[in-house]
Parts: sequence; C-alpha cells; structure tokens
Amino acid sequence: MARKSFTDLTVAVVGCGALGSYYGARLLRAGARVHFLLRSDHDVVRRRGVRVLSPEGDFQVHPRCARAPGEIGPCDLVLIGLKTTANGEFPRLLPPLVGPDTVVLTLQNGLGNEEALAALFGPARVLGGLCFVCLNRLAPGVIRHLAHGRIVLGEFAGWPEPRTHDLASLLRLGGVPCDVTDNLAGAHWEKLVWNIPFNGLGVAAAAGLDSVLAGRVLDPARRGPCLTTDRLLADPRWEALVRELMRETIRAARARGLPLADTAEDEQVKRTHEMGAYRASTLIDFERGLPLEIESLFAEPLRRAQAAGVAAPRLAALVQVLRELEAVSRQPSAIATAQR
Repeated sequence: MARKSFTDLTVAVVGCGALGSYYGARLLRAGARVHFLLRSDHDVVRRRGVRVLSPEGDFQVHPRCARAPGEIGPCDLVLIGLKTTANGEFPRLLPPLVGPDTVVLTLQNGLGNEEALAALFGPARVLGGLCFVCLNRLAPGVIRHLAHGRIVLGEFAGWPEPRTHDLASLLRLGGVPCDVTDNLAGAHWEKLVWNIPFNGLGVAAAAGLDSVLAGRVLDPARRGPCLTTDRLLADPRWEALVRELMRETIRAARARGLPLADTAEDEQVKRTHEMGAYRASTLIDFERGLPLEIESLFAEPLRRAQAAGVAAPRLAALVQVLRELEAVSRQPSAIATAQR
C-alpha cells in the first residue's frame, strides 16, 4: 500500500456481513473510496447504502457496490470480513483485487487465516487485525453496533511498517480506536481467551453442561437453548467452565512463547459483564444452521496447544461437542426448525 492521501485510497471489502460492513463504513467515513463485494445484499445496499445504529451515533454511508471482484479491480487495501468457513474462496475472490502494491488485511477470527493469505500473495503483503467489538447484522445493509470497536493491527511477517500506522490513522479518523502491535501472534491468542469460551460455550450449551464436561453430546435428540454471554456468567457452573477454558488458552499461548498477562482472565470476564446479553457470532451462525468456524476458532488452537505440549482437555471436549452439534444442526430438518 503506497503512501498517499486517505481520500486517494481504494478499499475493497470482501465479506460484507456485520463486521465487514461496519469497518468498511467507518473507512468510507474517513474518506477512503470503498467498494463492497456483495451477493444477495447487492441491490439493497446499492439503493439504500449501509446504516449503522450505534450508541456513539447512527450514521449512513453509500459504498460503491459490485457483484464480482473483476468489477472492482486492484485496490490499495483488501479488507476481509468473511467467515473463516469461506476461506476456500480466497483463490477465486481475491486475485482480481490484488495489484503490485496491494495490502491484504484479514479481520477474521481465530488462527490460520494470515497463513492462507500468505500462501497466495506472499507474507509481506499480509496484515492481521483483531476486532474487539459487539455487532449484529439486523437486515441487509443495517448493522447494530452494541459496544466496543477497537482494532489491534499487526504485520504477519514482521515489525509494523509505515503502512500499518497509516491504516491505523485512517481507522481512527473514521471513529475506530486502533492500536498497532509488534506481536500479532500474541494478539491472536489474547483474543482467543475470549472467543474460545464465549463463542464455544454459547453454542455448546444447547447440548447441556453434562455433555460439555463429558466431551460428547449425551442426548442428540434433546436440544436446549443456546446461552448469551450474560447467562454464561450468571451461572457459577458455566462461569467455572469459561474460566477453565481461558486458563487452558493462556497456558497454550505461554508455552508457545507468547506471554499473556496474569490479569487476562479477570479482564476478559469484566469486559464481558459490560456487554450485557450479547449473542456471539458462532451462536448466531448455529441458530441459522450455518457452518461454524470450528477449525479457526477451536480446532487449530487445540492443535497448536497440543504441539506445544499443553494438555487442553476442556478445549478438546468443546471441539468434539461443537462438531457433533454442527452435524445435527445442518441437517435439513434441524435447519427448518431453527428458522421457524
């Protein structure tokens, strides 16, 4: 990404759900020329734009809209907000957007996303961003921003470059608190301290606490409610499991040479209390019968923990329960039930 004025920067947003739409709208507000790559929402967003409902003030923007990446062409920045279950689409969607000076920034959850992009475009082009934000997509082009919004940016291949700081400045100009890290891997594991328990247990609660403790769905025919973050913390048994998963994640990060603060567990719990009744993204996907981000959010962290010699029995059990629940929820009869 060559240095230029913010109003000359071209941005392509790939994955225009809640996350991509929100940050794409913020970049547009900062003055960048932003293109949204859209499918089913194309006509609505082209006609009405993107509306963000936020406690910081509602606003509406009108990005350029395209159905195919070739309609956009090479950009200065490609911002990826896709679910990680769609990473197999990278080779089809991204090359038309990437020119000689393009930077590719993934805001996706979990581990392994930067590696997939580096395999296509080389590690020097790839940035990662960790989003600490509560968002929901209410309708095509309508995003509710509930709380937070900070991004932590880092280079995949090394120390922060001037382009990283330029992008952080652009995000701040659009109203997004943004920090730059020289340790992207550590930032990923710090976020996993929250994502693993709250995204995972919110869904796994449908199988019941006994199933999660046993590491298998004890009664596939019986499905209880998923749990929002406040309900997980309101029940001492679930909160204990939340904290066990957090401690496993912290131990795994430390074993990989990524020191996380001793206060990480309590800080994440405190921050989550402030969110209220938040429905994590994995919970929403599960209720809609969509694929879950099991590989990036849970299975890959488990593999890396085990490779570092760290036992993570709670995480291993959670992965198994989530796989079984996903298999059941994506059956046609289960999806139809969830949609009623």
